[in-house]
Amino acid sequence: MKTATWIIVGLLSSSGMHAQGRGEPGKSIGTISTHGNLIVMTLDEGVLGKANLFDLNHHTLRFSPEGSRYRAENATWQWDPEFGAELNGSQGTLTKFEFPFSGRNWNAFSVGVTGSLTFGEPAAGSGRAGRGAGGRGGGISVDRFAELQDAARTLINTEPAISVFFKPRMSGTRYLKELDDRVVITWSLTEPVGGIQDMTWVPTVNRFQAVLRKDGTIEMSYDQVAAQDAIVGVYPIVKGGAEKELATMQSSESNGMSTRLQLAAVDGLFLKVTIETRGQSPARAYLICLNGKKPAEDCGRNAHADAIWSIQGSRALGSGVLAQVAANGDAFTIEGTLPAGYKEGDEIFVSAAVQTPGNPPQSIDKIAPHAVKVTGLRSPAVDLSAVKRQDGPFSVVFEAFHYMKPPRAVDLTCTVIKALGDKFDMLAYYSDFRIDNPEAGTSSNGPLGGGPAGGAVTGIGANQRNLENYCTQGRFQWQFIQPVYVGSNQMQEYPPEGLADTNTHNIGAYLHQLAERTANGKVPPYDYAMSQIGHEMGHRWSAFVSAKVGDETIPLGPTHWARGLQAPVAFPYQRPTEASAMGGGVWQDNFDGTYTQLDDDYYVPATGWSYLDLYLMGLIAPSEVPDFFILRNLVPAGRDANGHTIFKADRSKVTIQDVIAAQGPRLPDVDHAQKNFNTGMVVVVEHGKTPSKELMEKTEGIRLRWMDYWETTTGHRSTMTTNPK
Repeated sequence: MKTATWIIVGLLSSSGMHAQGRGEPGKSIGTISTHGNLIVMTLDEGVLGKANLFDLNHHTLRFSPEGSRYRAENATWQWDPEFGAELNGSQGTLTKFEFPFSGRNWNAFSVGVTGSLTFGEPAAGSGRAGRGAGGRGGGISVDRFAELQDAARTLINTEPAISVFFKPRMSGTRYLKELDDRVVITWSLTEPVGGIQDMTWVPTVNRFQAVLRKDGTIEMSYDQVAAQDAIVGVYPIVKGGAEKELATMQSSESNGMSTRLQLAAVDGLFLKVTIETRGQSPARAYLICLNGKKPAEDCGRNAHADAIWSIQGSRALGSGVLAQVAANGDAFTIEGTLPAGYKEGDEIFVSAAVQTPGNPPQSIDKIAPHAVKVTGLRSPAVDLSAVKRQDGPFSVVFEAFHYMKPPRAVDLTCTVIKALGDKFDMLAYYSDFRIDNPEAGTSSNGPLGGGPAGGAVTGIGANQRNLENYCTQGRFQWQFIQPVYVGSNQMQEYPPEGLADTNTHNIGAYLHQLAERTANGKVPPYDYAMSQIGHEMGHRWSAFVSAKVGDETIPLGPTHWARGLQAPVAFPYQRPTEASAMGGGVWQDNFDGTYTQLDDDYYVPATGWSYLDLYLMGLIAPSEVPDFFILRNLVPAGRDANGHTIFKADRSKVTIQDVIAAQGPRLPDVDHAQKNFNTGMVVVVEHGKTPSKELMEKTEGIRLRWMDYWETTTGHRSTMTTNPK
């Protein structure tokens, strides 16, 4: 009989972090102290793993084909200063020869603006037919918030690709020069500049080059690279299926159950794992633990290991594991790549556990650690600065350069609440270390607690959930999911002097207008920080509702208000005309079927909340929400004399009663809703370190502005404290 599966997933670094899976309750990961009104969290050793920053400036890497595999080595540094013609778009073509790669000869490829080359279309079933972060300008793409240290493995067998220096959100110029025996592709790029999610106000220099030779040799050279995180490697599609059996291990039968684990090497790249359990149980969790040294403990969700792999329904989870799962009765088969540092001929230790779902789960069977010699198999993750020809050949070979691993959001929360008590509605985190994230900002989440009263808020399109995971009895509501870096744009008090920017999503485009509000001729301090914290904490209530208009239910979001939603701010923060921090716009009806956008749906500069937001927050009554509308089928129709964009659109009137008809009334209502909130402002530091003066001063500045922002944008109908005690 085929059984249901329940899964716990995690990946561990060799430093010995505990595996923690999706949906698992939070735990304390550090110590807490207070400094005035700030909370200082000092992380435990190993929580962040280790950074691996780019070290290939003035290096040339050579990848020489050997059959379907590659020998990798460091060659004498080469750089062709004659770049050739600038590419117009991402398409590169060859007219003098075809380049052999991934089992085919190619005369065309995509040159990604973020530093990669791809050939043909993404593999069927890879889930990468649409371009994500980094792929909008051609080449490789990854999920928006992908950690590069994990994303490097997920690129395997998705599409034939060469990652020269893939870093999401880069922009700039690409050049191509074709010669009789080779083609030279050169990138001159900058990291993202001037925005709220960026690390720099001015362009950075990143020049690197790929040479594709007629014989299939690939060379990558790095002239000057300011960025320190990226993926570098060679990713042909591997699909031969050559299999070598490695080991079979069996549990001792207990409670009428027995489990067998079979291991095999596939194509010199994948570790194939088949786990089969015989015996009856209502549900099972399957965990496979890999260790480079003999572990002192059995496999489990909190085991110390290099990696833990598992399965969820029809998909495998875990860093380096291919998504597909083959099921045959009670047997499940997955394939994945070995963790970095695992070499052919190594002895590794493999163990497994079968558990029931629950909190915590209970082990119902186990396979003790067995020594397995890795023959015909190696990790594709290598140190490219030290790789030698004799280390190969590799089916796939790469190195992920990255900052430190983000701590889990629930662990951050539980660390604070367990130390200081369940007295916070919101938590914001700031750090003086960088984490592995292509953006400088943070997303947000939380259990949607009910504040001091602890009850659920209804009628807002989002339900209270998982209180225990956040270590709250019902008060805690929402938070940043990771710390914001002190060196990021959004933690600066002011943009640099003389900044000029025409991008209306950047603060630089509003400097003159915003300076009119202040006596010192500067923009209000920490404007980007207010954009971030206001927007993210606003997600506690917005934007999840729909409206029932006649017989039609119209989503007004989801997550962010639709671009065409009329969402003017009730109590503007700094400009006469502002659209909600949660999206939407301020639209002028021209009464001719067109509408002028007076403020857009982006949250820069910092703005307040719409009447609908304030209703959902419990701060105004339904009767105080003016009728509004939503525009659909937007079609650009020019600009007005002031440069505002005009659109043709279909307009649908919406009232607050339409929202209530779809969602039910907001409860507690305005007369009983929470009005006083408390945010914990947390500075997070590495193990053994103390927070920098800069981090403390900037977090204190943000703390003071946050309280002012909140009271201003709620029309003084609510207060915000930042009391840690």
